Amino acid sequence: MASQQLVTTVVPEPRSATARPGFWLPMTTLWWRELVRFYRQRSRVAGTVGTPLLFWLLIGSGFGDSFRAPGAASPGYLEYFFPGTILLVVLFTAVFSNMSLIEDRREGFLLSVLVAPISRTAVVLGKVLGGSTLALAQGLILVALAPLAGIRIGLTQALEVAGILSLISLTLTALGFFFAWRIDSVLGFHGVMNLLLMPMWMLSGALFPVSGAHSWVGWIMRLNPLTYGLGALRRVLYRTPPADAPSLTLALVVMTACALAATLAALH
Repeated sequence: MASQQLVTTVVPEPRSATARPGFWLPMTTLWWRELVRFYRQRSRVAGTVGTPLLFWLLIGSGFGDSFRAPGAASPGYLEYFFPGTILLVVLFTAVFSNMSLIEDRREGFLLSVLVAPISRTAVVLGKVLGGSTLALAQGLILVALAPLAGIRIGLTQALEVAGILSLISLTLTALGFFFAWRIDSVLGFHGVMNLLLMPMWMLSGALFPVSGAHSWVGWIMRLNPLTYGLGALRRVLYRTPPADAPSLTLALVVMTACALAATLAALH
């Protein structure tokens, strides 16, 4: 009589998405790929940092001593405009790093990632965290130039600035991912982002204070999330921050909520 074999099928216990090998390794790989890809393109690095610096020098020197922020001791416009320049560097880097998502879709790389046995959450977080890290690094490079604007910062202030810039970078990168996922053209993405984010930046208090704006513009500025991110930067950087800057606690609460909401939107 032929011997019979008993075949036993072992069903593995289910594990959470973050515990699978298809989460951490793909996420960190995509994160590292974003960093390497950016810094290999020297023109992107030069444009991202050089354009805001040029804005700061030309616009700041143009206003010169004719501008005084309300409630501050006596900052010139170069000093007042410096946090807005940092915000502009972070905005450029965070948002336009998502153009690589559209390029990956066109070149077929995104399709190969999506059909791989990895978590979709890992794909999103890898891209978003990669862009956020780039934006944070570029912003901190400009923060190191703060003494040129007459702003002296210590180690504690630098760490606080890094934390604030992390929230801003995450918010803007996730927002850019949300739109890049739905747009097939790099030019279209560039146009939509300019239409949305440049007014947000200009109405954040980067160019002029809320108190000096027209009433309806002031209300828009108070509803603008970037107003609170920039306000937090000014609270940390200035010994005597402008009187119309939001409190640090309120600014951090708003930016944390915006970072969470933008990340959830990107994941969706």
